[in-house]
Amino acid sequence: MRTELTSSTSARPRAARWAVRGLPVAALAAMIGCAAFAQPESSPYVKASSPEEAGRYLILVGGCNDCHTPGWDRSSGRLPTSEWLTGNDVGYRGPWGTSYAANLRLTAQNLSEEAWVQLFRAAAGRPPMPWLNYVTMHEGDLVAMYRFIRSLGAKGAPAPQAAPPGEEPRTPYILMVPQQPARTP
Repeated sequence: MRTELTSSTSARPRAARWAVRGLPVAALAAMIGCAAFAQPESSPYVKASSPEEAGRYLILVGGCNDCHTPGWDRSSGRLPTSEWLTGNDVGYRGPWGTSYAANLRLTAQNLSEEAWVQLFRAAAGRPPMPWLNYVTMHEGDLVAMYRFIRSLGAKGAPAPQAAPPGEEPRTPYILMVPQQPARTP
């Protein structure tokens, strides 16, 4: 009987040591498990009453009107929706040549939803379009933007064709090349 008591007594400290050593590992595993369930979706998206409303919001916060809507800056963002996204004939000139903000209303009328999403996934356009900001955008958001733009209907003319580097543009343009400050004595 004494032997049994001794062996069970010596087993208790050993089990306690294993429990103490294992406790941090178990706690860490529990935290990781909880964190996995608490994580936001890997690709968040905008929720709204309709895809068109989500698209309208994304167009506004994404700054699409800044380039794609003539006069947006001068109106302090107060142009009516009927004037939005008709393209711009003011070019953006840099090492890539001169590019123009497309008439998104015409573009959306001529593309399917799938083609629109692929356009943004390919990110193959010219600067200053921030293509890399859209590559990982949730597909639902890209579709919402497409549906909103399509809901506006076709309006305006296509933007001018891009000009290659070294070719003088035929329209006004914004020079997008870093300039060195003038040296002052």
